[in-house]
Amino acid sequence: MRILAFKHFEFDDTEALEVWAGRRDYRLTIHDPSEGVKKEWIEETDLLVVLGGPMSVYEERRHPWLVEEKRFVEGMLAAERNVLGICLGAQMLADVLGASVRRHDFKEVGWHEIRRTSNRHPWLAELPERFHSFQWHGDTFELPAGATLLAASEACERQAFAYGSHAVGLQFHLEATPACIGTMLERWSEELIDAPYIQQPGRILDELDRSQASFRMLHGILDATAVTPVG
Repeated sequence: MRILAFKHFEFDDTEALEVWAGRRDYRLTIHDPSEGVKKEWIEETDLLVVLGGPMSVYEERRHPWLVEEKRFVEGMLAAERNVLGICLGAQMLADVLGASVRRHDFKEVGWHEIRRTSNRHPWLAELPERFHSFQWHGDTFELPAGATLLAASEACERQAFAYGSHAVGLQFHLEATPACIGTMLERWSEELIDAPYIQQPGRILDELDRSQASFRMLHGILDATAVTPVG
């Protein structure tokens, strides 16, 4: 299986993906899309994972490379190749499917509870009905036409969605490692204001042991993508 992951900031930690791919002897390529993408990669990729980032999908003037990345995601969808979008990646999926992405009323930072809806998708089959995941986002998206809502949280009613059998967007960060979370708390400390859904560093660090359960859930999702035939 050939996996391509788009990584959008230098200290993002892809350990959870690397461990999963290594245990299964899959080929994993980590790439910064700001350095350009090639259309021919679509036919060479069984699963695209679009990771998070501090930019917004609507900031094409500030980050012109977003235009090319979106076209690549569109090409993956058109070719019925598997796509998993995480945070920025979920917002990008929503955007290329024609839904609006905007600043949310609430920024969500920390370990927040996610609850699944009654809708089901095979990639999320092993997830508990309620679970905690790390969050760090200020944007949200509308549900694309033809998509299925899969999960919500108290602060954000669109936490996960599926578009057909080949694409899922997750607003939350099951892949976040303790090391990456620690760096985020240092580098982006100005975002940790007193607000309803922003947890403070002490609480976030006290719950870092949730990461191992998150990795298991992510690996279950990734395993499920491996049995979804691509176009």
